Amino acid sequence: MAEITAGMVRALRDKTDAPMMECKKALAEADGDLAKAEDILRVKLGNKATRAAARVAAEGVVAVHVSADVKLGAIVELNSETDFVARNADFIAFAGSLAELVARGNPADLAALGALAHGSTTVEEARRALIGRIGENMSIRRFARIEAKGRLAHYVHGGAKIGALVDYSGGDDQLGRDLAMHIAAAKPVSLSKEEVPAELVQKERDIASAKAAESGKPANIAEKMVEGSVQKFLKEVTLLGQPFVKDDKQSVEALLKAKGAKVSRFVLYVVGEGIEKKSSDFAAEVMAQAGAASR
Repeated sequence: MAEITAGMVRALRDKTDAPMMECKKALAEADGDLAKAEDILRVKLGNKATRAAARVAAEGVVAVHVSADVKLGAIVELNSETDFVARNADFIAFAGSLAELVARGNPADLAALGALAHGSTTVEEARRALIGRIGENMSIRRFARIEAKGRLAHYVHGGAKIGALVDYSGGDDQLGRDLAMHIAAAKPVSLSKEEVPAELVQKERDIASAKAAESGKPANIAEKMVEGSVQKFLKEVTLLGQPFVKDDKQSVEALLKAKGAKVSRFVLYVVGEGIEKKSSDFAAEVMAQAGAASR
């Protein structure tokens, strides 16, 4: 059996926000495999083991540019080390210029974006010059460009920490803004259930199966429990399946149908998404739990 170190327990706690002793037990059960231990915690603790998605290490902003005819748009995430720099006017202006350059220049990747002209220099040279002036590292993390099949709407929220860009047809301008706001608030993974990554669905099915097995229900009932859990998951993570944030009595799909509208594509960026950071004093927690155990 693999040795379970304090570092391993800490890494799992930072990733799942689960109690320290539960992390240690899960790691022991998984023989030290962090990914398996995370799944074990999800089975045992449910959503309590998924809160780490909201804890991110990267700071920065999301910038969006949409052409005057709302047919061409781009979204960019520019990261900094601290939120203080993310609120710097020059940093914000640089992010905005990047979004416009992506829309107009159509770079193939980050390297191509870095080579585009930025005033009298290049994007990469401008980035390095800004680092020199501000004294903090910053990086262009990702970007997306949309040539709309219909027209574009966008929404930026939370001090430019969340940005959404959506290509839709039918309806009116208010519908477009409502859709973009919904995407920023509800954070769908994909447009429809057919587009949810297969590995994500399988992982959810495996977790649901483990929960059903622990329930002790007969096989036929357990199978229905699993399928119900998967279908619920698919509604929660797809734009069309989600309840509309301004009227949760109807789904986004029903809203679009009522308005004679359609969504072709959307892009959602959350600053630092997928990059985790420690949000608690692990040493203090160890001491507190040790003290409680001794009492």
